[in-house]
Amino acid sequence: MTRLLGLDLGGTNIKVALVEVIDGDAQVLHTGSTPTHAEKGPDEVTRLIVSTGRQIIDEFGDVEALGTAVPGLFDFDTGEIVFFTNLPGAWEGFPLRRRLAEEFSMPVTLINDARAFTLAEAAIGAGKGCSTVVGMTLGTGIGGGVVVDGKLHFGAFGIAGEIGHQTLDREGPECGCGNLGCLEALARAPRIAELAGVETFRDVMAAYVAGEERAVAAIEAAANYIGIGIANMITVLGPERVVIGGGSAQAGAPLFAAIRQIVLERVRLVPEEFIQIVPAELGSPAGAIGAALAARGSPSGDRRFLQGEVPSAVQRRSAI
Repeated sequence: MTRLLGLDLGGTNIKVALVEVIDGDAQVLHTGSTPTHAEKGPDEVTRLIVSTGRQIIDEFGDVEALGTAVPGLFDFDTGEIVFFTNLPGAWEGFPLRRRLAEEFSMPVTLINDARAFTLAEAAIGAGKGCSTVVGMTLGTGIGGGVVVDGKLHFGAFGIAGEIGHQTLDREGPECGCGNLGCLEALARAPRIAELAGVETFRDVMAAYVAGEERAVAAIEAAANYIGIGIANMITVLGPERVVIGGGSAQAGAPLFAAIRQIVLERVRLVPEEFIQIVPAELGSPAGAIGAALAARGSPSGDRRFLQGEVPSAVQRRSAI
């Protein structure tokens, strides 16, 4: 029996999950969340991560390892943050993994939050039993991950699965990553709200249900771009299942139906009956659950990342 602690750093909340693994089978023992207070900066947010984790350890007992999901890219070698596109503060270069390892006195694994979501859903959620799964999170940003043969696939540079940063309109709006026309820039929740002329995505859905023209057009535009992005992933990777989660996915059947229609129009190499696009099952704790599962070891099954044999993110960026 192994007990693992997972934490998911989000812009609004820090989610936590305690996972127990017995003979390879994972069971979620506890989930919870606490406000991030992201505006207070890296040091204060790190303090909150630590206090959140310690509360669980104090209540449930010691754990063997800790995994932390983060909303952006980090250096696999050093554990330093490279950039967070949607989290304020001076995070670039912040030594998050070292700080957490020192505070908890145990091994710490960092993992991108969308990869953690994908790992959790593929292992015990909507993608369970599938060899190849594409995960996609829709919300303030658009993230993703790819599981091949039961292992997260990171590619040669550790960034495989960045579904939201595929270019769909080379003259489109600027994305947080610096590119123009990324799927994320075109279909993230704030962009949909902007197109609909309202404040929040929740307002978009209320207006959409009421049949307001701008809201309907905004949802259809986002679904079009999301559908094209998924169609690209299906054509290139041929996943058995695409799992969609995140706040925007709570729009439910109307959004899924619109996305599926676009996918069926765009994918010509896979029979329609084999295309599976499903909602996530684990809800908001998925990232924390995936972070805990990643703490069992290198989530890619490839220790080159932990040993620094793959060029680090800092090295890659400095070479540009």
